[in-house]
Amino acid sequence: MATFARCRSSEGWGPVSPLRPFDLTPCFEEGPVLSSLLIVFVVLALGICWSLKNAEKRSRCRKSVWVLRAKVACLSLACATSCANLIFILATKRPVAYVPHYALEAVALFVAPLLTSLNHYRTRTSSTLLLLFWPTYVVGLLIWGRTALVSAPSSLLVVASLKGAVVVFGLASFLLECLGSEFTPEDCPESHVKGHVESPLLTANVFSVWTFSWMSGLMKKGAKQYITEEDLPSLVPKDEAENLGLKLQKSLGEHSSLWTALFVAYGGPYAFAALLKLIQDSLAFLQPQLLRWLLAYISEYQSTRHSGEASPSPLEGFAIAVIMFVASCVQTVILHQYFQRCFETGMRVRAGLVTVIYQKALVLSNDGRGSASGDIVNLMSVDATRLQDLCTYGLIAISGPFQIVLAFISLYNILGWAAFVGVAIMIVSIPMNTAIARMLKRMQEQQMKNRDKRTRLMSDLLANIKSIKLYAWENAFLRWILQVRNEQELKMLRKIGIVTSLNTALWSGIPLIVAFSSFAVASVASTTTLTSDVIFPAISLFMLLQFPLNMFSMVTSNIIEALVSVKRLSAFLAADELQPDARELKEDVKLDIGDEVISIQHGEFAWTKDAVSPTLDDINLTVRKGELVGILGRVGAGKTSLLSAIIGEMRRLEGVVKVSGTISYAPQNPWIMSATIRDNILFSHAYDEAFYNLVLDACALRPDLALLSDGDLTEVGEKGITLSGGQRARVALARAVYARADIILLDDVLAALDSHVARHVFDHALGPSGILATKARIVVTNSIHFLKQFDQIAYIRRGVILESGPYHELVNNNKSELHKLIKGHGTLPTSGVSTPFTTVNSSTPSSEGETAVTSSQILTEEKLESLDKKLVRRRSYGKATLINSLPTRTVSDGPTKEHIEQGRVKRDVYLQYIEAASKAGFIAFVVACIAQQLASLAGNNVLRAWGEHNRKVGDNEDAFGYLLNYGLFSLSSTILGAIAAILIWVLCSIRSAQHLHDSMLYAVMRAPLSFFELTPTGRILNLFSRDTYVVDQILARVIQNSVRTLCVTAMIVLVIGWSFPLFLIAVPPLTWFYLRVMAYYLATSRELKRLDAVSRSPIFAWFSESLNGLSTIRAFHQQGIFIANNEHRVDHNQICYLPSISANRWLAVRLEFVGSAIIFLAAIFALVALVTTGVDAGLVGFVLSYALNTTGSLNWLVRSASEVEQNIVSVERILHYIQLPPEAPAEVADAVPVGWPLKGEIEFREYSTRYRPELDLVLKDLNVKIRKDRYLRKDRIRKIIEPAAGTIFIDGVDITRIGLHDLRSAISIVPQSPDLFEGTIRDNIDPTSAHSDADIWTALEQARLKDFVTSLPEGLDAPVREGGSSMSSGQRQLLCFARALLRKSKILVLDEATSAVDLDTDRAIQEIIHGPLFKDVTMLTIAHRINTILESDKVLVLDAGRVIEFESPHSLLAKQHSAFYSLAAEAGLA
Repeated sequence: MATFARCRSSEGWGPVSPLRPFDLTPCFEEGPVLSSLLIVFVVLALGICWSLKNAEKRSRCRKSVWVLRAKVACLSLACATSCANLIFILATKRPVAYVPHYALEAVALFVAPLLTSLNHYRTRTSSTLLLLFWPTYVVGLLIWGRTALVSAPSSLLVVASLKGAVVVFGLASFLLECLGSEFTPEDCPESHVKGHVESPLLTANVFSVWTFSWMSGLMKKGAKQYITEEDLPSLVPKDEAENLGLKLQKSLGEHSSLWTALFVAYGGPYAFAALLKLIQDSLAFLQPQLLRWLLAYISEYQSTRHSGEASPSPLEGFAIAVIMFVASCVQTVILHQYFQRCFETGMRVRAGLVTVIYQKALVLSNDGRGSASGDIVNLMSVDATRLQDLCTYGLIAISGPFQIVLAFISLYNILGWAAFVGVAIMIVSIPMNTAIARMLKRMQEQQMKNRDKRTRLMSDLLANIKSIKLYAWENAFLRWILQVRNEQELKMLRKIGIVTSLNTALWSGIPLIVAFSSFAVASVASTTTLTSDVIFPAISLFMLLQFPLNMFSMVTSNIIEALVSVKRLSAFLAADELQPDARELKEDVKLDIGDEVISIQHGEFAWTKDAVSPTLDDINLTVRKGELVGILGRVGAGKTSLLSAIIGEMRRLEGVVKVSGTISYAPQNPWIMSATIRDNILFSHAYDEAFYNLVLDACALRPDLALLSDGDLTEVGEKGITLSGGQRARVALARAVYARADIILLDDVLAALDSHVARHVFDHALGPSGILATKARIVVTNSIHFLKQFDQIAYIRRGVILESGPYHELVNNNKSELHKLIKGHGTLPTSGVSTPFTTVNSSTPSSEGETAVTSSQILTEEKLESLDKKLVRRRSYGKATLINSLPTRTVSDGPTKEHIEQGRVKRDVYLQYIEAASKAGFIAFVVACIAQQLASLAGNNVLRAWGEHNRKVGDNEDAFGYLLNYGLFSLSSTILGAIAAILIWVLCSIRSAQHLHDSMLYAVMRAPLSFFELTPTGRILNLFSRDTYVVDQILARVIQNSVRTLCVTAMIVLVIGWSFPLFLIAVPPLTWFYLRVMAYYLATSRELKRLDAVSRSPIFAWFSESLNGLSTIRAFHQQGIFIANNEHRVDHNQICYLPSISANRWLAVRLEFVGSAIIFLAAIFALVALVTTGVDAGLVGFVLSYALNTTGSLNWLVRSASEVEQNIVSVERILHYIQLPPEAPAEVADAVPVGWPLKGEIEFREYSTRYRPELDLVLKDLNVKIRKDRYLRKDRIRKIIEPAAGTIFIDGVDITRIGLHDLRSAISIVPQSPDLFEGTIRDNIDPTSAHSDADIWTALEQARLKDFVTSLPEGLDAPVREGGSSMSSGQRQLLCFARALLRKSKILVLDEATSAVDLDTDRAIQEIIHGPLFKDVTMLTIAHRINTILESDKVLVLDAGRVIEFESPHSLLAKQHSAFYSLAAEAGLA
């Protein structure tokens, strides 16, 4: 056995052959090389076979079976040939070096068919082991074959021939293995996953994964046609947002630090990526060593040629070139596997964070929501993205120092101790970098605050856009936003730009200083002659050093930004949550009529943790199933707070709250989702057609739906902006009714309805004979009309239930608040005001919540009778069942799809950007970049000349002149780099950022209201946050990279072409390949980036929408469904994002192959020149040190070009908004007389209008003249919508011919939905600062708000939360009323101005507006409370958009057939 396993060659085991130049010994080749490879293969193959034997066997088509048979046949023939070879060797005693190798080969080829067969049937990809084994083994056999045929050509010819046959059969099986095992649909288990094609990664073989060829199908498609979402592959399950969120939640539960939690959740593949990066770094530093070997070989070849000695083997040179090429290719594969893992980790981190942030937002308490929703959206859009960016390049923090260490070891090897002068310079530069990094961190933190401030203002502006336009406050808001933008944000951006520019220059200059100082010291102190084979590998190492140093500054700022973001995210995730034990909730209980469903005993509740006194004090309330409970009280008394306490929104300080059964809730300000009306009503419950129709009838929605083109499938805009106030209220009510919960909480839902509609809704939905008769209903109301039908009434004042009990008991008690209220505003029980309505012949509620008379959609008596029969037949409706119904619409939300450009970004976009940035500045920047490269080239050329000089002389004489020139060129290169950076960052970037943002802001401000109705706020906010951030901070960087890389690449091609003209022959095919790959890439990547950007908007839209409806979502207990919907949107975005990063890798692998080919060709041409005519090593070193940079440069060129194109999409989107069609001009010169309007007379002449061009007319042929009177009608005067025909005159001036600002400034309005914004009370009443404090206090007193404002510690400077959430609905309405009073206009429009206030406050306000202060004011009142318009001079009644009555209220009440009379009769006033 010992003789069998020993080395039988005279050359022994030593790796290098002593007999032949540049060759290995046969024993080393057959033993350690080939035999080791075979042993590893056998062990791994048996392991894989063992693991596959229990796997499920898949069905295979006929073609697949034939491919398997062919593979097995080839491997069997290879095995037979190998066995024959072994027998031949043993029989004929051939002089082979190591016999066990031949036996091992036969064993390995015996195992291979078994592995192939198992793999083919039990997996979906080709066998990785076989695919890697055959190329490696064949290369080993080729090296062995050369040695065998050179050392013993005759005796080993047969052995070599049989080995050749094994290679042929092996390669045939290898090619068949590459085809895979799935050929037809019957081989694939499932080709579509969740509406998308399955991920090609599932069937990709190892080479396809390494080269990203699995993306080629998509890239080809993208080059031919525009890619849509349907073409994109689905996610693998582990990357779905739900699983990523769960992972992070679990990890956060186990670790307090967010950093640790993120690493534990997603760090596995990232750690492997770090390992790959370190291997890639080692290979990168192998290249200069190979270059040194090649240059030393060329020097030796040249010197032996001149001296006449034996030259080294030409094969050695070509072998070095091949090794350089292979090393370069391997480096590429590893680098991009590393990148892919980094990007995937980044994607997972962002998706996980977005999911967790959303889940947290759904459980935030009132304290926790201290940060406005604009900030929370920023956490998702900016902070989560920053952590994603950190994952992309963060490992350079580990890899950078490792590369620096490798560089210095290599440099020491080449230059000796002189290299450590460079180390000293590097160490000195580190504190400088730290100081700059700290400065940048402080600036970035401040910039984030500035951005948050601006986003909050924008969020407020968009939320209140209707009021801002109505009051002509655009200029005030513009002033606020531009003050933050220009005075804070852009000033800070300029500072950041200057520091970043100097930082960039510093880091590009340090390697040059290091090189200069190292060469200077080496020339004086070292005995080594600085020839080309020393200088250029050293320069190559210094260039390699430049990357980690350059990236270090970027990564430092990335880490700084991430630290800031983690701090913000941690603070948010640690924010105060809803009190979990605020109530005892039992949802799954069986309840009978009379069972207790709500019980509050001695309850004390506050909105905030550190409230000085509770909002609700000593609350005692019991509600039973089947009861109708009314909550009454003045404005700000705590009615809404009581409902919030039942839902669990408030903090319970004392007492016990028990809730049994499910809850549905309709808030005072209805929350409507951007979806269809049906989706809004069903609210994720299963569709029950019969009951759904009952609900539509009971909530009087049928007539409204009949007027909409798509009925209940009509899309409503964000916040239901396309519906009137009454319609929104009824949709929210229908949602609460449809849920059929045990407890229904209704917060003053009847206030926004006409009196006859309110009565209809009460009778058929809420009242004793309504659909909800068997449920517990708690209704907050300011109306006394239906009180007699309530089972129990509670009266609240200042957070205390003053009295509660049945209606009759309270009303007959002379001292009770209810008695006083009814005595003051109605008549006591004998009157019809508070008697139950028994007649059902009411006129139909019509669209828009407007007063209407009998029309074709009448609810006939028969219909109502049948409804009553149904009610009798079905005493109590069962609960609606929840289904996780995600909206089918995915790309875009809202009635409009987001505008997406297709194809190349138009040249015009680039030109407009350059114009915005400054043409002269941009040209100067390009010139500085070119000059920088020329200076660098000149410096390297000086080194080449110096190296040749030293080679001839044999020592380092005359170093001073050369070093001086090199130093000057290096210095000028650094200075030019700094100038270029400052030009792009400080001059161009700031100017473009200011111009684009301001233009977009002006355009959005001037857009008509219909634009805001059709565009979700989240989408507009996305442009003002994400896209503006790109223009501010990302675009300058990618343009700088792009131009710099273009200059570097041009210089490389120029240098190689100039030195070796033969190289120019290879340029056209390489250029063709390069451009072809680029065309594929740019076309596909552009569309993928657009899809990514557009699929990101719905995440923000859903997020801001959910934040607005938090109380509703939580009341209905639907957090789970909303979280699932958010995850669905995140997944959708990831499906678009993942192919866009894989496309980058696909491109890079191919381009780096071109780069490797250029290095290979440059080396081969140098060697050809060397062998034929001779060439100097200095020139080869000079050329190859440039060629080594081609890989990176070519890659960065396309990358940065595509980054520019991908990011310029933000400019394209902003330009699209800048070109929004504006409304009519704000001001028209000389159109308005001085002091207009003096009288306030209004005349409609043949006036018709519609909300949007595609909709029907809402007003038709109005001819009405209004003098200084008070009227009831709808508001069209403010020109929020343009007339379709006719016009309106105010004091004889045609309003279509004057500026909107002049018109809107002349009219005051109190809108139906009170809009408040974040700021102080003073800002909210008088944003333009046009009035004195005394005037503001007078207006507050008239609006009955003075006491409330005086009670606040800060008075007029008291803060108002976003949307006015720190005030009750009634207080918000009164504040809007105070605004109108302050303006003292001649025309005042009251649109449901007091619908949310109690009757006493309403009466006080009516007295003011009918008093002497307003005797010269034309007042138009729209009101659902008929009693508020009985004192008007005239009443205008509209039906279907036409005038049907226009007389004084008294004369109309005298006509019993008038429409007005029937309305008044229903309200008990006729």
